[in-house]
Amino acid sequence: MSFQPEGNFYDKYGARNPLTRRLMANFLEAFDSLSAAAGVGAAYEAGCGEGQLSFRMARRGITVRASDISARLVQEANRQAKVDGLPARFECASIYDLAARHAESELVVCCEVLEHLDDPAAALRVLASLAQPYLLASVPREPLWRALNVARGAYWRRCGNTPGHVNHWSTSGFLRFLETRFEVVAVRTPLPWTMALCRVAGTPAHQLQAAS
Repeated sequence: MSFQPEGNFYDKYGARNPLTRRLMANFLEAFDSLSAAAGVGAAYEAGCGEGQLSFRMARRGITVRASDISARLVQEANRQAKVDGLPARFECASIYDLAARHAESELVVCCEVLEHLDDPAAALRVLASLAQPYLLASVPREPLWRALNVARGAYWRRCGNTPGHVNHWSTSGFLRFLETRFEVVAVRTPLPWTMALCRVAGTPAHQLQAAS
């Protein structure tokens, strides 16, 4: 079976560095805009990590199911959802196994995951089988991501590549990758990421909500 790593190498959501916090604010603004534009009442997040994006959707009233390969992170996310009274449920599963776990949803979210996978094409096939009809996905924008790491003095011996990143896409390259299974309907490029809202190719067009 293809390898899927556990967790994040760097906790960007909890970062204290002012620049990182500014970049993350832009990322989250783009995520909120595109997830709201889909206009759905239910979502499934694949590779949810600590559950931060799932919690953001749940706080807007979206019923969320989510999964991650890390049993530790899933347990903590379920605990936090219960404490906060949020409509979110988390399970432990590999992205490659989701097709057999009844994880279909109006909106499937897969952010900051595909760059870690040794078989992203197989993962994209699974995501296309689950999305009814939307996928919201993001990856680091290369080579900008690595250049910014070098500029802040990180991972010099790895030429700025974050440990665990085995796939690298420019914005145009990532969109071409998504278009092998999806129709891209909206794109955001919060520095230094590419984020796209997609619809499964061949499905009827839906009226997107206005994205702020």
